[in-house]
Amino acid sequence: MAGKGTGGGGPEGRVEGANILIIEARYYEDIADELLAGAVAEIEAAGARYERIAVPGALEIPQVLAMTGDAVFEFDGVVALGCVVRGETSHYDIVVNNANHWLYEAAEETGLPVGNAILTVDTKEQALARARGGRDGKGGDAARACLRLIEIRRQFEERVT
Repeated sequence: MAGKGTGGGGPEGRVEGANILIIEARYYEDIADELLAGAVAEIEAAGARYERIAVPGALEIPQVLAMTGDAVFEFDGVVALGCVVRGETSHYDIVVNNANHWLYEAAEETGLPVGNAILTVDTKEQALARARGGRDGKGGDAARACLRLIEIRRQFEERVT
């Protein structure tokens, strides 16, 4: 099992006024609640705000990002929250591969920074262990990644203005 990273890479300062879109798959309600708590705590600690959209499962997350259209300009970044638990069929592989591929394809099309906490695990217990911990859980990790990417984009934008 992979451990928790110890390196930096989080936001260097506050990301005041950033507006984050949280797209959360609610298939496993208890896991979704834990991921959301961590993401929201991290976003609020950074001085940013957020909006939430709930979808049934992980495959719907990238579809929402792709649907943003002109509304994409309302958001500075996206945090994707969900969980896929391995079952007895190949459905797991299809969902995991497509959800992640389509998520980054949609991110590329929209240009929005994305923090990804679509957990891919063998058991619900593994998912809960990764989701729990508030800001130290995977929801917080995904929010930190998104916030850092927003900072980097702002740095690049400052160079051209």
